Amino acid sequence: MADRVCVGAVAGAFGVRGEVKLKSFCARPESMGDYGTLASEDGSRSFEVEITRAVKNGFAAKLTGVRTREEADALRGTRLYAPREALPTLPDDEFYHADLIGLPVLDGGGVTLGKVRAVIETGAHDILELHAAGGEGAILLPFTKESVPTVDLAAGRIVADPPEGLLPVKRA
Repeated sequence: MADRVCVGAVAGAFGVRGEVKLKSFCARPESMGDYGTLASEDGSRSFEVEITRAVKNGFAAKLTGVRTREEADALRGTRLYAPREALPTLPDDEFYHADLIGLPVLDGGGVTLGKVRAVIETGAHDILELHAAGGEGAILLPFTKESVPTVDLAAGRIVADPPEGLLPVKRA
């Protein structure tokens, strides 16, 4: 999956002529149709996407090979992936969520806090949901420069300085 990035999902049928409603996961939602052929998660289906108009919470679009409402509705929940090389290069301080998922998160002393399970968008700033080391539940870490000073994709790790009181206190 490292060579593909999820850029959106089919939310269901739109109208009766085979259009779908798309939910975009892109920073610029309308750019979802700019990345060429999109594929399903397992790669078994590919689609050229023609966005026809903005609709509430997404876009109406035509997908190649989808001609009826029933075909469109059968795609509900299908995540659409773009080839990584079709995506724009990001500035040094920005990351694709797909690149962060699964990375280990260490504190400044090298102790593993957990692995990134999800990136949650809140509006103010993103939150990293970590699967805590030792299976002790989840940790919600603010994804800010103060809490996460280092994201080293080349080394495959994140270094965090969690806010005071965020982590559970270990008792002897």
